[in-house]
Amino acid sequence: MKKNLKQIAIVALVVMVIAACKKNQESSTTEPQETVKNTDKVLQYIKDLGFPSTSIVDNGNEYVVEEDITFPKNMEIPANTGLKTEQYYTGSIVNATKKLNIRIFVDASMTSMSSEINSAIAQWNAVPNSTLRFSVVTTAPYDILIKNENLGNGVCGQGQFPSGGSAGALVKINKNYIAGNSFAQRARTICHEFGHCISFRHTNWAAIGESSATNVPGVTGTDASSIMNGGQCGSGATVLSQKDKDATAVLY
Repeated sequence: MKKNLKQIAIVALVVMVIAACKKNQESSTTEPQETVKNTDKVLQYIKDLGFPSTSIVDNGNEYVVEEDITFPKNMEIPANTGLKTEQYYTGSIVNATKKLNIRIFVDASMTSMSSEINSAIAQWNAVPNSTLRFSVVTTAPYDILIKNENLGNGVCGQGQFPSGGSAGALVKINKNYIAGNSFAQRARTICHEFGHCISFRHTNWAAIGESSATNVPGVTGTDASSIMNGGQCGSGATVLSQKDKDATAVLY
């Protein structure tokens, strides 16, 4: 009898362990499944913006498009607000409150380029008829983190688009790669990436193979002088063009 009781106890214990393992396995898959679902939504959002599939690179926790635009896989997908439908933007902008003071935190890896960062900020802050303002903060909370990262040859920097009414949260600068550029070109790279953070697409989107982009009303066509032209790492315009300023005034 004691032997039978012992056998029964062992069987019961095995059943409990199997059940517990099964439950844990089921629980552990919940979060990845949700992540995968959001990843699919982010991927579709990128395609809906007009970026061809061939330009989308899976880079771990983010997608990279055209080398300098990043989309976190856990990002909040902007709602289609129907606001303002030609410099070009994503259709999602920094909200009316946050645009008044977009706080930038300079990582220790980028403090050697503080002058270039301040130059880029000054350009956006000086746009006539715009209430958009950037500022540097030294502690949290902040809206944009700018840091150094090795992005490989040919890539000067990367920036994120706005999401949920907030500016794109991260700018990566390939500091060593652009170190040999002129001061104006280094500041240009930073200014360009900040432009992505406030929603601007590449002005020359059609020429570099994108299928569509949302126009900023009343600021139409291509612009060789735009600081937001893509594919001009180290050689592009170093100041905001008149159309860049007009587009900023329309949105902000």
